[in-house]
Amino acid sequence: MEPQRIVTFLPSATELIYSLGAEDRLFGVTHECNYPSGAKTKPRVISSVFDPASMSSKQIDDKICQLMTEGKEIYNLNRENLLDAKPDLIISQNICEVCSAHTEHVKMAVDMLEKKPEVYTMDPHGVNEILVSIRDISKMIGKEKEGNELVDSLSKRLDFVKSKTFEERPKVVAIEWVDPFFTSGHWIPEMIESAGGENLISTEKMPSRKMKLEEIQEVNPDIIVMMPCGFDVKRTISEYNSVLAENPDWNELKAVKENNVYAVDANSYFSKPSLRTITGIEVLAKIIHPDVFGDLQLPEDSFTKIS
Repeated sequence: MEPQRIVTFLPSATELIYSLGAEDRLFGVTHECNYPSGAKTKPRVISSVFDPASMSSKQIDDKICQLMTEGKEIYNLNRENLLDAKPDLIISQNICEVCSAHTEHVKMAVDMLEKKPEVYTMDPHGVNEILVSIRDISKMIGKEKEGNELVDSLSKRLDFVKSKTFEERPKVVAIEWVDPFFTSGHWIPEMIESAGGENLISTEKMPSRKMKLEEIQEVNPDIIVMMPCGFDVKRTISEYNSVLAENPDWNELKAVKENNVYAVDANSYFSKPSLRTITGIEVLAKIIHPDVFGDLQLPEDSFTKIS
C-alpha cells in the first residue's frame, strides 16, 4: 500500500513531494523546509537547537564544534508533532550530520512511534545518484510516472549543458564555508565539470573538508564561487565583505584581481541533494562560460558577481 502519511527530515525531500503533487500526504517537515512556500504551513517535526540566521559563519562553526565536542544534538525532534503526524513513511538523509537531521534522529523517531513507519534514507553523493533517489521516492509513494517525467526533464537540461564544447575549461574553486574555509564536496565537483569548468581542490563524491588559504593560493584559480552551505546570495556577500574583502593575501588571488569571484544561492541550488541541483549546474555554466550560455534563463537572484 502506498504511504499516506509522509514525514520528511530534509528540505530536498519536501520539495520533491510537492513537485510530485503529493503534498496532501505530507504531515511533517523540518524547520528549514520553506520551498515551495506551501511547505511553511506544514507542522515542524525537526528544529535546530540554535538560530543560525543572525550568526556569522565563524560563530556557526564554533557552535557546531562545541555541540559535537560535548556530544549534544544539533537538531531536536518535536515529539508532539511527530506523534500527531502518525507517519507511515519517513524520508531522511545520511549525507551530513551537520546539514540536516541524521540517521540517529530517525532511530529516535521510530522508537517514539507505536506503529513503525517505513524509512527511506537519501545518501546521494553525485548528480546521477540524486536523480536515482528522485525515481526511488516517486515509485515508493505511487508517483512513478510523475517521477520518471521529472527525471527525464531534468536529464534533458543536464544533457544540453554537457553537450557543449569549449575551447578551454577555466580552473574553478568552490568554497562551501567562509570562516573557516571548507571545500565544496559531494556533488559540487561534478556540477563544476558538467558546466565546463576544471574543478580544483575538492574531490568528487567525497565530503567537504576544511582547507587553508594557502591551498587556494597554490592552485590560483581563474574563478572562485562562494557557496556557503544554507546561505543565499545576499548573506554570502555580507559574509564575504566582513571576512575576506580586506584580506591582502586573498586579494592577490588571480580570480579576485580579475573580478571573477561569484556568490550563488547555495541554499536553493547547491547545498542540498535536490531536483534544483540541475538549476545549480545551469548557474555554474553561465558563470564559467557566459559567452556560450548567455541566453540561459535562470531564476532571479540565483547568482551575482562580487565586486
